[in-house]
Amino acid sequence: MSERLWAPWRFDYVQNADSKSVDGCLFCVIESEDSDRDNLILHRGARAFVMLNAYPYTSGHLMVVPKRHVADIADLDDQELLEVNQLVKMACHWVRLVYSPEGFNIGVNMGKAAGAGIPGHIHWHIVPRWAGDTNFMTSVGEVRVIPQDLRVSYESLRRVVEEGV
Repeated sequence: MSERLWAPWRFDYVQNADSKSVDGCLFCVIESEDSDRDNLILHRGARAFVMLNAYPYTSGHLMVVPKRHVADIADLDDQELLEVNQLVKMACHWVRLVYSPEGFNIGVNMGKAAGAGIPGHIHWHIVPRWAGDTNFMTSVGEVRVIPQDLRVSYESLRRVVEEGV
């Protein structure tokens, strides 16, 4: 008998993943829409925004995305790069307040060969980590178990973002 891991919250996203693309860029469509809650956007800055990852590695996995569609860090101007880094710092603060992680993985997958899921639009990942957060499911089953619903994560993080803590 095979084991089953149910994740019904992902069905809507999987079913509609291709419906939000303009020239293949999900980030450009999400940024242009006025539905932050539906699109998991937590904060909008002048040049970049912070959002929950719809395919998180852990609860509280955020992304910082420049508003301008560029694929390479070299194409960002100084103001964009400064704001992205300021938002990475703020995102870590917000995640600390909600989840109390013991560490973070922060990085960019620039280009398809580097593993970028959306290679045409550079973005930063902020992944909270805890000692022992990798278990047999990841090691043996190549499956990640996310213990919190995406909408619950969004509401928890949105609260601290709005409070400006």
